[in-house]
Amino acid sequence: MFIQTETTNDPAIVRFLPGRPVTGSRTVAFTDPGATDASPLAARLFTVDGVGGVTLGRDHITVAKTDDADWDALRPAVLRAVMEHFMAGDPVLSDDAAASDDGDGESEVVGQIRELIDTRIQPAVSQNGGAVIFQGFEDGVVLLDMEGPAVAMKLGIENMLKHYVPEVETVQSFEEHERLGSPAMNTPEALSIRRILDEDVNPAVASHGGHIALIDVKPDTVYIRLEGGCQGCGMADMTLKNGVEVAIKQAVPAITSVLDVTDHAGGDNPYYQPGKGGAGAI
Repeated sequence: MFIQTETTNDPAIVRFLPGRPVTGSRTVAFTDPGATDASPLAARLFTVDGVGGVTLGRDHITVAKTDDADWDALRPAVLRAVMEHFMAGDPVLSDDAAASDDGDGESEVVGQIRELIDTRIQPAVSQNGGAVIFQGFEDGVVLLDMEGPAVAMKLGIENMLKHYVPEVETVQSFEEHERLGSPAMNTPEALSIRRILDEDVNPAVASHGGHIALIDVKPDTVYIRLEGGCQGCGMADMTLKNGVEVAIKQAVPAITSVLDVTDHAGGDNPYYQPGKGGAGAI
């Protein structure tokens, strides 16, 4: 059995692809080692020291590490656990959890979502060099892998899906969904910051092809990443200091520092390129 691994934009998260179906159609996330009754595979993975979160998708397993873990040691242990599980023939989901995914209603909704992505969303996104990959639908949330310029088109994608499929409530990137499932991202402070970014900041930067992702929230520090047209933008620091940081500190006075963890050197389509004149702040 050969298991591929893929890194993600978040260094704490790695995706494992066993080359066979995992859940088949749904996406199930686990952040509490004591709440894995729905999945023997998730329960096994949480016995590996350093595993902080597990998400099971249609054909992949995504693992988030704890802060003190190192992927050099953790990756082989996770690979071994996944391989042992499949080689033993153990189920990915418990019988009750698997049965809950057999309803005709959900499969019809998923079919509508897939058709919209394949026939309308992906063709539009690909014109700008991006890609959208459907990863699941859970509790009104459409989970997507969004690559390149697709990140900045998230609001438009969400509006289209909500218009044609009333069951859709929101769209999240698959990576974002995993981060937001952690306890640190669901405190009252973190929820206030998420609202500021979702309702005030990202609709504005989306017009310039950008997006700002919330990565982590500590008692007095917020970590964000600038994506799309914001990554590598010459006005990124001004946007951070004069816009995002001010809005976050006003909403949550306990926050004293907002740190940018973006790899700006990796930006391939910045809205404003330093030294080339131009477009103004993002």
